[in-house]
Amino acid sequence: MPTGILFPNDEPDLASFAERVESLGYRSLWTGELWTRDAFVALTRAAEVTSDIDLGTAIANVYGRTPATLAQAAATLDRVSDGRARLGLGTSTRKAVEDLHGMEFDNPARRLHETAELAGEFLNGSGRVSYDGDVFEVADFPALGADVPVYTAALGPATRRATGRVADGWLPHNIPFSRLSVAFETVAETARQRDRDPDEITVAPYIPAAVSDDPERAREAIRGHVAYYVGSGEGYRRAVARQFPDAAEAVADAWAAGERERARAEVTDEMVADLGVAGTPSEANEQFDRLASMDVIDDPLVVIPNGTAQEIKTQTIEALSPS
Repeated sequence: MPTGILFPNDEPDLASFAERVESLGYRSLWTGELWTRDAFVALTRAAEVTSDIDLGTAIANVYGRTPATLAQAAATLDRVSDGRARLGLGTSTRKAVEDLHGMEFDNPARRLHETAELAGEFLNGSGRVSYDGDVFEVADFPALGADVPVYTAALGPATRRATGRVADGWLPHNIPFSRLSVAFETVAETARQRDRDPDEITVAPYIPAAVSDDPERAREAIRGHVAYYVGSGEGYRRAVARQFPDAAEAVADAWAAGERERARAEVTDEMVADLGVAGTPSEANEQFDRLASMDVIDDPLVVIPNGTAQEIKTQTIEALSPS
């Protein structure tokens, strides 16, 4: 099973991290981009010090750049990495789009659809590209002749349908693992309506993970991760609430009240087990292997929660490495 890993936001040096995880056998390295770090610049630096590991954005948001800018950035990364680039796109959040980028968070599902489709045509098409959409209209520019798969991060049904229509891969996050197959069926059904083969859409879910000789410390790291996302993002809350309605509401209410400790305490053991991997090295490996063996999962991505202690971070990277 190819295993990928996300670069932790609080790690200082992506290049040395990339060298390390490649040596441990990870097949792909992804980095997010909210604020303070440009994903494409960072991955280009990683490309210089690695030779085999794939390099992806997880995620670049579809409001901060145009499809053409995203495409040329991904094509540049693909050239400098000798064909190892993957372009992961998502809508981000209303807070990031409106308060950071100063843009209106309008019709996110449609914008994701058109950005992924148009960026894919610019990247992987042939001849000259024209496009007439609701959000974007472009005319008569040459395709870039790259071969870069386009992934979309999608939680709700509208963005999952967009994934099925136009994306090469799906990056789900905070959809309970027990509901992942059901959620993917929306992707698959839409793909079939477009005469696409759902089996050709790579499913690469985020797997929040923490490994420690003290299993309770590991579980606390996952509780913090779940509380942050459920509390600060309505889309994440809705995704978790499909399986844990009362607990998700309790977490979100505590977070909204500024009671962070209570929010973390409201994350139940059942939520930890269905939304992450946590425990001793042997426990975490067993959990991870069980998830990786699910038919719906192609490329599991290890995600270390922000703020995790360095010793837990180190143990997680090593314990879950393919080698």
